[in-house]
Amino acid sequence: MGVLAAALTSCGSEPDKRCVDGRSYDAARGYKILDSKSCSNKSGGVAPGTWYYGSDNGGGYAKSGTFEKNKAVSRGGFGCSSSSSHSGSSGG
Repeated sequence: MGVLAAALTSCGSEPDKRCVDGRSYDAARGYKILDSKSCSNKSGGVAPGTWYYGSDNGGGYAKSGTFEKNKAVSRGGFGCSSSSSHSGSSGG
C-alpha cells in the first residue's frame, strides 16, 4: 500500500521548468530558452536566466507558462493525466 500512496501523492508535484531570458519576450514565440546553467547562479551575482514553469515550447522558445512555481504545480493526485508518466521507474 505504501507504493500506491507514494504514486498518488507524487503525481504532478513538480511542473516542467525551462530556463528563459525574461527580457526576451516575443508575443508570437514567447521567451527565449537558455541553457539551464544560466539559471544557476554560483558567483553571487545576478543569474542571466529565470525559471519559467509549465510552458509549451517550440523552436527554442517557451510560452503559456508562469514565472511562479506554485501557480504551475498541478495537485492532481489520483487520476492524473498521462503526461506526467515520465517519472516512473523500472524495477530491478
